[in-house]
Amino acid sequence: MVDKLLSRVLYIDLSERKFWAEDRRDLFEEYLGGTGVAINLLREECPRGADPLGPDNVIIFAVGPLTAVFPMASKTVALFKSPHTGNLGESHAGGRSAAAIRLAGYGAIVIKGQSDIPVYVAIHGDKVYFRNAMALWGMRSTYTVGRIIRENEPGAGIRTIMRIGRAGENLVTYATVVTETYRHFGRLGLGAVFGSKKLKAIVISGKHSIPVADSKMYKEVYEEIYKAAVKSPAMKKYHDIGTAVNILPLNELGALPTMNLKKSRFENAEKIAGEALAEYYLGRRVACAHCPVACIHLAILREPYVDEPYFYKTTWVSYDYEPLYALGTMLGGTDVFKMLKLMEEVEIQGLDAMSTGVVLAWATEAMERGMISTKETLGVELKWGDYDNYIKAVRLIVEQPNEFYKALARGVEYAASKYGGLEFALAFGGNEMPGYHTGLACYVGYLTGARHSHLDSAGYSLDQKMLSMEKRLSPEEIGKRLFEEESWRQILSSLVVCFFARGIYKPDIVIKCLKVMGYDFDENRLMALGRKILRLKHKFKSDEGFDPKKLRIPKRILETESPHGVLSEQDIRTAVNAYFEELYKEQ
Repeated sequence: MVDKLLSRVLYIDLSERKFWAEDRRDLFEEYLGGTGVAINLLREECPRGADPLGPDNVIIFAVGPLTAVFPMASKTVALFKSPHTGNLGESHAGGRSAAAIRLAGYGAIVIKGQSDIPVYVAIHGDKVYFRNAMALWGMRSTYTVGRIIRENEPGAGIRTIMRIGRAGENLVTYATVVTETYRHFGRLGLGAVFGSKKLKAIVISGKHSIPVADSKMYKEVYEEIYKAAVKSPAMKKYHDIGTAVNILPLNELGALPTMNLKKSRFENAEKIAGEALAEYYLGRRVACAHCPVACIHLAILREPYVDEPYFYKTTWVSYDYEPLYALGTMLGGTDVFKMLKLMEEVEIQGLDAMSTGVVLAWATEAMERGMISTKETLGVELKWGDYDNYIKAVRLIVEQPNEFYKALARGVEYAASKYGGLEFALAFGGNEMPGYHTGLACYVGYLTGARHSHLDSAGYSLDQKMLSMEKRLSPEEIGKRLFEEESWRQILSSLVVCFFARGIYKPDIVIKCLKVMGYDFDENRLMALGRKILRLKHKFKSDEGFDPKKLRIPKRILETESPHGVLSEQDIRTAVNAYFEELYKEQ
């Protein structure tokens, strides 16, 4: 039986300054929560062909039945129409957002319409307030916006504050929504959707309790999950060094994208590896709500004030593998301090680190080839490893003072279509590439995944497993394997469980957790539901014009050797076709 608070959906109309709640038990009983509920709400509320930056686009936040109940069920799913790709937008964030939504008494929040002036929305349990945010609009730093809202809203300790920076206000299509300072709804431009709605921030708090159907079983299952988490070697890795530990192994494999993937090894990898950062810069670790792992690693930057000896400004900068790849190896940088300063600027402006790094890498190579000059960049000389100029370029991308920076603000695919260089523009389905050049499966995953992310089907992981297989999988088998993996991940993202915990939340554990919460599922029903949710996502995508036959494969990935050798475009397309054949079965 679904918890009556979880089945409540809060609707907020920014145009009319209205809000109301509806019981959507029908959705939560069938689709659990998270992604499963969110895709149904998106299909209900977002008209076909809606302008992603217009009032008809909607923002869906959703959590699941395990949220604030079990360890590492700590993510919030956001679904929307992406201004970056013009199609399905999906982003997940940790921090306190999921627990805050659940404790406020909701399973999902739907935001529609468009405000005529900047506002932020304060949700405190059953009360919703529309606050004037004109004084916050245009503030340079997302840090400052968060501090001001913290000082003026109740709910300290159990609230979440989601906010955008100037990138979102200026409609950069890969702008993020920052939550709790160090977590983000990062990919595909949710920040720009906020900006188009004149929505500067959302603060959420509540004090509801969450019932469980079987309290005795709850304690037993909780203990089983907790012990598995704290004793897991993978979780220890995430805690000790974090995902930054991936730098050296990927470099050794020849799978670390470097200087816009002109190379797959970085000769200075040890300088920016997680081990070096932990030794010289790590200041503290932070955890998402209800997570024992604490995988968030914060570097400490100590900068002297001008003409003030022995006085220093101290700054915390969150880092993990993806920013180290995108703003480190992809840009050929070895100055760790300046690299962290670039990460800080990306955070301040509210940009997605991966898209920003890939855009800058493309622009650097385009300048290196003479395709653009300082005329387009307004005097900024883009050179590998020149972080001072990369910081200037980031600010100009946000300000968009000319046509070139307006193009960069729409992503690498769009910029390359205007200025040339599509063959080395590293985007898949319109989304900039993640940090893995591991082989065939990773690129098939980027191309086929519902959000064109490495986390859709973990092809990078399959590539690495195949290195030790006696007989490697065929392209057809890879396509089918990735479809099954992405289908199962729809269940995890409906619950909503952090994908780092996917090795713990296997079907048997998920079934036990759901039984504790009053659901009756077996493995076959779960797998069928995962496939159904994935197909609903692709139905939305196809309705909005997505055609797998038109997917562009950048030539660069076929030129730079991977751990599996030089990749074949035909093998990639064969695997992509196999994936979509599985997807369209039984439809």
